[in-house]
Amino acid sequence: MSRKWLIVFLFILLMPGLVSANSVESGSMWVVYDQSGQPAFPMSSVDDDKQLNLGEHKVDLSGIKSELVSDRIREVLGDSYKIENVVNYSEDKLTKITVLGEIDKPGNYLQPQFSSVSLLNYFNSLYDSGIFKASVTLIRDGNKQTVNDELLKKLTVKDGDIYLLSLSKKMNSVEEIKQEIIFEEKLPEQTDKEKDNFAEQVVTQTQEPYQAKDNKESTDQQLAVKKSNKEDAPDPEVAPKKAKETKQEESYSSVVSALKNYMIQPGDILTINLPGEDGFNSDFLINRNGTISLPEVGQLKVSGMRLNEAEKLIYKSLSDVFLGLDKLAVLIKERRLLVTVLGFVETPGEVEMSSTGNVQTAINAAGGLQDGAQLNKLQLQRDGKIIEFNYKEYLDTGDPGLIPELTSLDTIFVPSSPDLSNVHGEAGAEMSAGLNPAEDRSAIRVFGEVIRPGSFSFVDGMSLVDALLRAGGVTRYANVEQIRMIAEGEPVLFDLKKYLDVGDKGQLPMLKEGATIFVPKQVEAVKSGGRVVYVMGQVQKPGAFETGAEVGFLDVLANAGGPNRYADNSMVRILRADGSVVRFNLQSYAEGSGVFLPDILPGDAIFIPQKSTQVDDSWLRVPTSSSVQMMGAVKKPGRYQWMEGINFMDMLSHAGGPTEKADIAHVRIVSTGQHGEAISREFNLQHFLERGGNWNTLPSLKGGVTVVFPELPEDPSDNKSQWIRLSSEQAIYIMGSVVTPGRYAFSDQMDILDILSAAQGPKDEADLTNIRIIHRNGPAPRVSRLNLVEYFETGDETLLPDVSTGDSIFIPSRNRSWVQKKKDETIRVLGSVKTSGRYEFTSDMTILDVLAESGGPTNTAYIEKIIIVNSSCCDNQAYTFDLMDFMKDPDVSRLPVIRPGDTVYVPDVSNTQWAYFMDALKDTLSIVSFVSLTKALIGGSAF
Repeated sequence: MSRKWLIVFLFILLMPGLVSANSVESGSMWVVYDQSGQPAFPMSSVDDDKQLNLGEHKVDLSGIKSELVSDRIREVLGDSYKIENVVNYSEDKLTKITVLGEIDKPGNYLQPQFSSVSLLNYFNSLYDSGIFKASVTLIRDGNKQTVNDELLKKLTVKDGDIYLLSLSKKMNSVEEIKQEIIFEEKLPEQTDKEKDNFAEQVVTQTQEPYQAKDNKESTDQQLAVKKSNKEDAPDPEVAPKKAKETKQEESYSSVVSALKNYMIQPGDILTINLPGEDGFNSDFLINRNGTISLPEVGQLKVSGMRLNEAEKLIYKSLSDVFLGLDKLAVLIKERRLLVTVLGFVETPGEVEMSSTGNVQTAINAAGGLQDGAQLNKLQLQRDGKIIEFNYKEYLDTGDPGLIPELTSLDTIFVPSSPDLSNVHGEAGAEMSAGLNPAEDRSAIRVFGEVIRPGSFSFVDGMSLVDALLRAGGVTRYANVEQIRMIAEGEPVLFDLKKYLDVGDKGQLPMLKEGATIFVPKQVEAVKSGGRVVYVMGQVQKPGAFETGAEVGFLDVLANAGGPNRYADNSMVRILRADGSVVRFNLQSYAEGSGVFLPDILPGDAIFIPQKSTQVDDSWLRVPTSSSVQMMGAVKKPGRYQWMEGINFMDMLSHAGGPTEKADIAHVRIVSTGQHGEAISREFNLQHFLERGGNWNTLPSLKGGVTVVFPELPEDPSDNKSQWIRLSSEQAIYIMGSVVTPGRYAFSDQMDILDILSAAQGPKDEADLTNIRIIHRNGPAPRVSRLNLVEYFETGDETLLPDVSTGDSIFIPSRNRSWVQKKKDETIRVLGSVKTSGRYEFTSDMTILDVLAESGGPTNTAYIEKIIIVNSSCCDNQAYTFDLMDFMKDPDVSRLPVIRPGDTVYVPDVSNTQWAYFMDALKDTLSIVSFVSLTKALIGGSAF
């Protein structure tokens, strides 16, 4: 073989090796940097298939040269990522670090040399940075220090670093919570000066932070230059450096020793590493019993042991089952707390939280507080002891000293407010009625003429006015000048009106635990005296009553009207002035079981609670087919049991009867038809009560029937807000010149005057002589007129038209424009009068009325020749009237006939023939006088 062919053959054999030497290798580490110099993806290695995983993107690097990797990655990612540089890191360019703490995969990680500690989560995906924020604690050369954000940016990673991460949710970091690492209280304490020296030392030892450069000068070349310069530089302090490293190793050993001495408690998480065993190399939670469950061994109690003791116990327990325990490692991964939260929280039960958590963290983990929780009396139960604390004050001030610190197995109990009764539900008036105030000796009791009487929680510094406001304030009937208060057996009379007039705080009594406050009625004010007994709860007339020497329990109860139908007579309580409570079973006494009546002392309060659902038959037990629903304007609406023989009046009486606002003329009875349809019919109860009738005409009731009593408006303003409740068959309309026009309820017992009264009467400018009524209840609408003035003058009831529902009443105004008045209903007055115009005219008016309506003739009116133009008859004609002659001889028969549509004209003197003659005569006299005067002057001069 020739030499030429030998060279070609060798080139062919070596060419794949030359190509592969420059291609991307499996296991090589790559980082993609964005334009801000930060990693766009965590550092990734090329897998065996030459694939590089960048988030959701897979980049195939098969046969791609290293210098072309950047272009390949840009091609795959596209324009959605602003890529600045792509760097390949060899093993000697990477730093080995350890990351522990609250991350999913604690362990060893790699990061480029001289890169910033703040980029831990950028190079390695440790936690979700969108949800959590990490607090970093650095252990370097045996020294431990919590690093803040500013120092993180200055520090660079170093071989052997240990980083402890504590995560907190960003959504809760309005005020950032600084969490302690799990072993901080067991490590050697450092002074502030030592911490500052440690920070300066770390910054001094680190190099400049790594920053990715552009392609003009690769990062690898920069690192090579730095390493070369560092190796060439002489090191004159080799011995001191070695001594320093030895000291740092000793300090690190002391830290490890402190970790081994940590006392384990329930809630902690242990990490047990045993190479080769699948059941290990995972986390183990220490439960409430202080035990962990190990494979092949079972339950093992480690709570209360130090970490090194627990490791020995685990080693001994596993030695009977497993081999190769020389590599067994037991570590504390995380310190947790197991706390039980009970009471008025959304999700009561056991919660698990960080060791840095407090009472608020535990309550939030239990779903938060429920409405009705009493925040000032929370309890912490620990080792059989109860610690009571004011959580409300902590929420108001933020002082952490007001709440106790938590340890594992603590129990937090959140009590309910005294505003809630023994029936579950929201606090309200109906709940307060069922509250038994004897259950809480410290509660403040407020009753009488207040909006929401009941028992309320006592708060230090609470005044009598505070208690009244807590009860919703006093009613309009309250006698605020004689409010009674009993505190520690001493009755106090308080004048709220005087206090509000003077404002002297010295007159305002402060409350004590167990105080009782009574606000009497104005008409039934309790007289001052020492023998006052209070009766409250389910009685006919609760209030305060004066007693005498011979007055007993039954006398006081009789004065209060006795128990009502809702009273639980077996649970009567007598609240003594000294704070003691006497129980009395009135039901047993009435049955003659030998129970004695209790003594009644001045200042006592008799409380009769409401029946609970266990005593009173619940309406839910009654099926629909055996009940009747009474709804609307009845005194006690609800669902009542029905049986044969009960008629309409019986059921209405059972519901307390209709209220004052009930529209009993339009009672609705809704029943169910054969095919499930609703059948509604109307019953006029008002007609039945007023006019009588056959009892058989009453609506028949049966199971499932609903009776609805509609409600009438109280006044015109209320009518406006409730007119939509009225159908056109129940209402009548009134419009025009009235005080309150609108739509009003109407019955067949009312007339037009009732409607005018409901609208508060006509206005001053109303034209009562021309009222119009539009009747729409006939086959066709028709209009009738009403002269209300004539009715008031004569009292003739026949003048009032009949009105019914659906009709409309219109009252015009006398000030309306003349174009709104018909010509055949008016008289025109022109000429020399005070006010010319069109005036309404009726058949009983004369020309004198018309002239008076126009203000009368003026001073220059020619009243001897008043002209009347009559155009209301067949032919137009005109004639004159001498008003002056009529005034001399006032004969009414001489007055001209005036009809609607006529015109009255009063001429002016200046427009008459006599006026023209007088004007000419004045001119002639003026000429004659001038000639005579001229002659006289001439004659005089001649003389």
